[in-house]
Amino acid sequence: MDLTAFGALTVSFPGVRGSTGDGPGRWSLHGRLIARQLGDHEVVIRTSFGHRSAMLRDDPGTFSVPRRFEKHMVVLADLEHGDPAAIENAVARAWQLQSEPG
Repeated sequence: MDLTAFGALTVSFPGVRGSTGDGPGRWSLHGRLIARQLGDHEVVIRTSFGHRSAMLRDDPGTFSVPRRFEKHMVVLADLEHGDPAAIENAVARAWQLQSEPG
């Protein structure tokens, strides 16, 4: 999956908007983070800590958590080498998480 495909996937969820102007891409739902671009082939995706643990266990080639993100409710996804279906599921979970009332 490339960044263009990731962006198209992410904005396909109701209410999600993307901004990729002059800087890294960012996708959000009513101002709440869904995903953010870190590099040409990496994005962080919002997730709960419980889902993150399962993602790391089930798809270690797709997801990781660098030390700087350990305390944050995000997971790093490798778009170039990762499993597209797992990434799509992660975006769906992020959308669901951010759709829940405050």
